[in-house]
Amino acid sequence: MDRVQAMQVFLRVVESGSFVRAAETLGLPASSVTGIIKRLEKHLQIRLLNRSTRNLSLTPEGERYFYRCREILDLIDDTESSLHGSSERPHGRLRVDMPGGIAHAVILPKLAQFQRRYPDIYLMIGINDRQVDLIQEGVDCVIRAGVLHDSTLVARRLGELRWITCAAPSYLDEKGIPAGLEDLHRHRAVHYFSGTARRGSQLHFTENGERVSVEVPGTVAVNETGMYIKLGLDGAGLMQLAEILVTEHLRTGELVEVLDDRRPAPLPVSLVYPHHRFLSPAVRAFADWTAELF
Repeated sequence: MDRVQAMQVFLRVVESGSFVRAAETLGLPASSVTGIIKRLEKHLQIRLLNRSTRNLSLTPEGERYFYRCREILDLIDDTESSLHGSSERPHGRLRVDMPGGIAHAVILPKLAQFQRRYPDIYLMIGINDRQVDLIQEGVDCVIRAGVLHDSTLVARRLGELRWITCAAPSYLDEKGIPAGLEDLHRHRAVHYFSGTARRGSQLHFTENGERVSVEVPGTVAVNETGMYIKLGLDGAGLMQLAEILVTEHLRTGELVEVLDDRRPAPLPVSLVYPHHRFLSPAVRAFADWTAELF
């Protein structure tokens, strides 16, 4: 049995979710794909896939084998690329996750540039504001804002985001413009929460060189950046977020920055990948390009 081919077929079956679709993309008969998986399971003496008439799913052993196969095949690709001098043109599938705000404000507007530069990379972008388990979810790398605490991950610093406090003119007409932190007791804020966020009811500032957190009451909390901005535009309260996410709204006057002399400390932005995972040319290419953007 050609174990490298068996790994390639196994990955394609899992990624396509179907023996038939995998066979079509590989240019093999469906019976050959089925046979290869059966021989692989027999060789390993474990069941990799749960099969039903409608669905395929990985067994726990199959899930571990899937992620290790991806690392092995990435390493083979990189080794061959380096020998043939093709590492300058990275290729393959790349799964990246990032917060919605960064995706819409930084990455997606320039995505065509990345595609022109690296036409052989198939980019899978996951957009969410939750903490992603890279290993369990098969993610090659993520963009994260904030200080990295997980020692099992490696972070490459991309840049930083400048944070501001702002609100809609309609809200400021109602509540007034705060002149200092002592004025915040008569204001309300739109709260943001996530699995890794600090307390959603706090706004953060820098005053006299010190970092200060202030409790600001509110009536609504959300965990998605687009909704957070929408509520701020609707006059629901003060917001605190990266300036780049609302640059256009600030320019048009739909939002107004307040307490600009007490801005929070900038937030570092990093590209993060598992410590034990092989860093493929595709990941390096994406990291270099993203660092350029920041």
